Amino acid sequence: MKKKKLVSMLLAGAMTFSLLAGCGSKPTDAGTADVPASEVEGGSVSTETAGSQEAAFQKFPEVVEVHIGQGVSPTDTLPEGLSVENNQYTDYLLENFNIKVVVDWTAASGNDYTQKVALCIASNTLPDAMTVSREYMLKAARSGQLYDITDLFQQMQSPQVKEVMESTGGEAIKEASVDGRQYAIPATEVETAGIQVINIRQDWLDECGLEAPKTLDDVENIAKVFAEKKPAGEDTIPIAGPDKNTSCYTTFQETATTTGGFDAVFSANDCYPGIFLKDENGNVTYGTDSAATRATLERLADWYQKGYIDQEMGTRDSTIELINSGKVGMFFGAWWVSGYGIGDAYRNDPTANWQAYPIYTDDNRYYVKAGSATTGYCVINKNASEDVAKAVIIMANVLLRDESKFDVSEQPLDFWPVRTLMAPADECEYTYHELINVLDGKTSPEDYQGISSAYKLLANDVSVVKDVVPGYESGKQLSIEDFSMENFGDFQRMYSLLIGDRPYATTTVDKKTRSCVFSQTPTMESKWSNLLSMEKEMVMKVITGKSDISAYDEFIKKWKAEGGDTILQEVAELQ
Repeated sequence: MKKKKLVSMLLAGAMTFSLLAGCGSKPTDAGTADVPASEVEGGSVSTETAGSQEAAFQKFPEVVEVHIGQGVSPTDTLPEGLSVENNQYTDYLLENFNIKVVVDWTAASGNDYTQKVALCIASNTLPDAMTVSREYMLKAARSGQLYDITDLFQQMQSPQVKEVMESTGGEAIKEASVDGRQYAIPATEVETAGIQVINIRQDWLDECGLEAPKTLDDVENIAKVFAEKKPAGEDTIPIAGPDKNTSCYTTFQETATTTGGFDAVFSANDCYPGIFLKDENGNVTYGTDSAATRATLERLADWYQKGYIDQEMGTRDSTIELINSGKVGMFFGAWWVSGYGIGDAYRNDPTANWQAYPIYTDDNRYYVKAGSATTGYCVINKNASEDVAKAVIIMANVLLRDESKFDVSEQPLDFWPVRTLMAPADECEYTYHELINVLDGKTSPEDYQGISSAYKLLANDVSVVKDVVPGYESGKQLSIEDFSMENFGDFQRMYSLLIGDRPYATTTVDKKTRSCVFSQTPTMESKWSNLLSMEKEMVMKVITGKSDISAYDEFIKKWKAEGGDTILQEVAELQ
């Protein structure tokens, strides 16, 4: 049990209460205290005298306008009379913090928004704040258009935001920085989103008298038995593969892993295609270019040829729908897929006992491929006033702390101004252990209530877990029959956490590998799209037997000649 973290959360809540009571001030609806006049300088909240908690949630003495550019989903709408700059979120910011949001422009999320961001940077007409990808954050920072928030962010970030940043081991701030200076507020993702596990029908294993897999040899043997015994009848598919919209493995520009891809298979062979690595001598290499990657492709091709992998991989409309149909025995995916992703599998067959496991190397070591710590960035115009920069940071603080206060049924969180999503890197693992503690009776749901923490869903999770898992027995592996599906949404979340994230939450990782770069170099801007297309085509053809392994060798030569060697040099220069 992570006892120290829970104790620190409880102490933090008690200290905040004491601080408010000691000041003789009454909390507002936002849970903030009034600002003593001595802590206001020139109409601005002083970050020198204010404590971290106070500065992070202070109300400006005068209204501060923040002009933004906003992406809007074409499918999300607001109730009549409301708009992107007049809704529950903008009202909340104005009422509680004197922050007035002014939307200079909107664009449809996706390509339209990206084009608008590119135009703003090219013409040096950034609004006060907007959210961007890493590529555009770097472009704007290197062209001198962004506010250097290095010191201000440290002064103004809330304890919850600081907790999130520290949970990434410094990676989030590093990825939001250029030449050692921070130019953006990073959005973060749970680390396990990039970690792939194997999901397997435990009821099929039990029926066939098989143990859960540990190595790739075990996976192959199970696939062989499933192919022979056909637990789902003639349509049995031992291992699902990627569909036409997904890939065989993730690349350096992706945060989350794929559903149906084979990242875990490559990791078990200590190879990491699609990302850039530094070898033991500090030299930059491309993970696809390795003897181990070549050998893994040959093994996957052998599995496909023997009928172990879905024969329609790469062309099937939906791998998820295939899994939901009950025909699949195994698939690789992220923690959330076993619950959130395949809900219809349980509606179709409530006895489908999907279980998640780690896959080890042949010498029983657990190697994983992890994605970027960040998923996006909120940037601030270098010409913005200090108050505006502070306001933008406060907006990020408030979203993390108060997200659960809002009714999102009619006003989706996508309408939060310059929304920067933040989750502690270890949120799923921490939650897993606290759920087990509650189920074991070591803690009670009441222990988690009223605590201001970056783990914003934890209080609700622990409050429902006993109802969702009535069949829990300490020391016994959870099974589908231990869960109640009465509240299906709660069931999906609990199953994802307690089954899907169990491998990463309970297994010691012997080696965690990330790309040494997460953004494009100058040559990539003109060459990468073609190189990646070539790579995906080669991989799919080799695995499905349309090309033999010589196609891999030819691809590596072509990759190097058509820009790969130059890209490796550029990546090395960034190290």
